[in-house]
Amino acid sequence: MITAQGLTKRHGSTTVVDDLSFTVRPGVVTGFLGPNGAGKSTTMRLMLGLDHGRGRTTFGGRTYGELADPLRTVGTLLDAGAAHPARTARDHLRMVAASTGIPDSEVDRALAAVGLESARSRRAGKFSLGMRQRLGLATALLGDPEYLILDEPANGLDPEGVHWMRRFLRGLAAEGRTVFASSHLLSEMSQLADDLVVIGGGRLIAAASVPDFIARHAPRGTLEDAYLAATSATVQYRGYERNAA
Repeated sequence: MITAQGLTKRHGSTTVVDDLSFTVRPGVVTGFLGPNGAGKSTTMRLMLGLDHGRGRTTFGGRTYGELADPLRTVGTLLDAGAAHPARTARDHLRMVAASTGIPDSEVDRALAAVGLESARSRRAGKFSLGMRQRLGLATALLGDPEYLILDEPANGLDPEGVHWMRRFLRGLAAEGRTVFASSHLLSEMSQLADDLVVIGGGRLIAAASVPDFIARHAPRGTLEDAYLAATSATVQYRGYERNAA
């Protein structure tokens, strides 16, 4: 289980993430939702200790920094453009694997898992955004991790790719892994996620199963209806924040 407690991040006088606490269960996909600028990416970076701030996140009881072999425990996809454009897909994964003692055999396994085996000798700079997303996911899977933190994993994928991603992530969760994935595609999240963590203005709005979230915020509606109702008080328009009356 992933447990986040009191995550807080400030930039000067602006609070980007405000005392955020939630848990992410194993064996299910937990979707991470919020309006643009809500603090989703910053929250994920705080969870991994990549941003300075307050609070604590544990993966099976240990923070990321306390893990003996982080890449074998937590797989992350935060930036699809992280691979050097001059390196081939295979060379990129081999470099990451070598840095943590992961054998080369895992490189080919990860490429095959995400459907990039035929493109392993192509340079990352020649990849489409969707292919870069797949390469980022292969990097996350290199150590066969128990936990996955994925920021917009379906970004740039065509409809076939989005369908593949959905089945793939649900398959990982069915194996007992803990999958935490952000997205702005509500129609996709309605088919992917079992649980939701929803934030707005850096604060927690809801942490619930998808059916419970809909039942609370739009009993006769869809996930989109419930999401819009839940976040309407913190949606930002033209540089100012509209607050509920």
